[in-house]
Amino acid sequence: MQRALNRLTLSLRSFARDTSGAQLVEFALVLPMMLLVFAVIIEGGRMMWSYQTVVAGVRDASRFLARVTDRNICDTPGAVFNFDSTLLTFVRTSNDGTSIFPSGVTVTGVTSSLQCFTGTYRSDEAPIVTVEAAVTITFPFAGLFTLVGGSQPTLTSSVADQSRVYGS
Repeated sequence: MQRALNRLTLSLRSFARDTSGAQLVEFALVLPMMLLVFAVIIEGGRMMWSYQTVVAGVRDASRFLARVTDRNICDTPGAVFNFDSTLLTFVRTSNDGTSIFPSGVTVTGVTSSLQCFTGTYRSDEAPIVTVEAAVTITFPFAGLFTLVGGSQPTLTSSVADQSRVYGS
C-alpha cells in the first residue's frame, strides 16, 4: 500500500511539473482579447477611410455646385437645392458610377444651401454655397463587441464644405 502511494505521489509530482499544455491554455485565454484588438484596429481604419472618402466627395460636390450655380444668384432669385440629387450622386459614387463605400457605410442625405455676403468685393455680393452630407457607419465586426458586453455600435456624422460661387 505504501509503495502504491509513493508511486501515486511521484506521478502527481511529475504531472504538476509537466508544462506541455500550458501554451495552449495561455493561447485560449489571450485569444478573445486578440480578436477584440484586431476588430478595433480593422474598424478604426475602415471608419477613417470611409470618413475621408465622404470628405472628398463633399468637397467635390461643393466645387461642382460652385461652378454650375449662376454667378448672379444673389441678385436674381434662385435656389441651389435643385441640385441635391446630383450632389448625392457625387458623394456616393465614383466616376464610373460604382459605389465607393464598403458595406455598412451609407450616405443618408445631402443638403445644399446658399449664403450671400455683402461687402467691398469685386462684385456687390459674394455668394457661398455649402454642401452637407449625413453619413452612417455600421460596423461589420459588431458581433465581437457584443461578446464583451458592448452594444452594436453605429456612428452617425455629418460632413460639410463651402465654396465661393464662380458661376458657369
